[in-house]
Amino acid sequence: MFTTPVVRALRQRYPTARLTYLVEPAAEPIVAASPHLSQVLTIPYSRGWRRVRDDLAFALRLRRARFDLVIDLHGGPRSAWLSWASGAAVRVGYDVPGRSWMYTRVVPRPRAIRPRHAVENQWDLLAAVDPALARPPDRSQDRVEMPADPASRASADRKLGALGLSPDDRLTVLHVSAGNPFRRWPEASFAALAADLARRAGDCWVLVSSGPSDRLAAHRVLDDARTRAGAAARRILDGEGYSLAELRAVLDRASLFVGGDSGPLHIAATSDVPIVGIYGSTLPSRSAPWRPTSLPTVAIDAGDLPCRPCDQRVCTPGDFRCLSGIPAEQVRQAAEHLLEAGR
Repeated sequence: MFTTPVVRALRQRYPTARLTYLVEPAAEPIVAASPHLSQVLTIPYSRGWRRVRDDLAFALRLRRARFDLVIDLHGGPRSAWLSWASGAAVRVGYDVPGRSWMYTRVVPRPRAIRPRHAVENQWDLLAAVDPALARPPDRSQDRVEMPADPASRASADRKLGALGLSPDDRLTVLHVSAGNPFRRWPEASFAALAADLARRAGDCWVLVSSGPSDRLAAHRVLDDARTRAGAAARRILDGEGYSLAELRAVLDRASLFVGGDSGPLHIAATSDVPIVGIYGSTLPSRSAPWRPTSLPTVAIDAGDLPCRPCDQRVCTPGDFRCLSGIPAEQVRQAAEHLLEAGR
C-alpha cells in the first residue's frame, strides 16, 4: 500500500511509459485495479525448491521483457535478486548489506527505527530515478490508493444487504487481527468496544473482520461482544468471507474504521472513512494512514515506553504492555467522537 504514491508519481512523470508491477498473490488486490499500471505480474508464493524453480522462471520472463528500469520497493532478498536477474540497465534499491551490489543506483536507508513515515522512505527511491521526482511527498496529492472496482462494490452491497443493513445504517468496521502479536489489541478490549458501539442506537452496526489466520480469535471476539451487547447482538456481524477488494468497497459506505496497524488500516486510508488507529510497538509517525490531514483520523497508543518502538521479535517485558495498556474506554471515546462528528 505504501508504494502506491510512488506508482502514481511515476505515471504522472512518464505518461506513456509501460509500468509493470510485480507482486505476490496476497497483495495483488491492492494494485490490481490501479489506473496507473500497464500490467500486474503475480509471482507465486512458494518455498524450498519450488521457490527456486519459480524465481528462475520469473527471472527469465523479466529478462525477456527487456525492462529499462527496475525499482525494488521491497528491499528483501527475493526482490533484490529478481531486480538483478531482470538484466535492466538501471536498477534502483536500498543500501542493504549484502544486497546493494545487485543495484546500479543505491539509496541510503538507516537500519535504526526512526520516526519517519514509510511512504517517505519509499519516496526516497524516486530521486535516484529522476531528480525531477525528488520533491517531498504530499499527503493530499500523493495519498495511498486502492480503487474500489464496481464488481466488488456490488458484491459487498449484496452481502451487507443480506445481513439486514440498509443504505442509511451506520456501519463500523472493526478489524481485530494483525500480522503479529505486537500489533494485536487484546480480544476482550475489542469485544467491549464492539458491544458499546452496537448499543449506541438502532442504526449502529459493527462488522468484525480479521485475517484468515485469526478466524478463531475473531469468533471469540464475536461471541464475547454479542454476549455483552444483549439485545443489540444482532447488529454485530461476522466479516468472514470478504475479499480485500470487497473490504475496500465496504469502507466507502462505512461510518468508521477501528483497527490496529495492519493491512486493513491502510486499505481504509484509501477511502475517506474516519479512522481510529491503535498502535502498540509501532509509531504513528511511521505508519499512520497516509492521506489528507483534513480527513478524520485519530491515532491511539500507550505513549512513551522504554521498549517502544521495538523490532517486533521479542517482547522484552513479556506482557505486550504497549497494547494491553490502551484501555477500551479511550478507544471508545475516540470512536464515538468521530461517529458524532460524522452525523
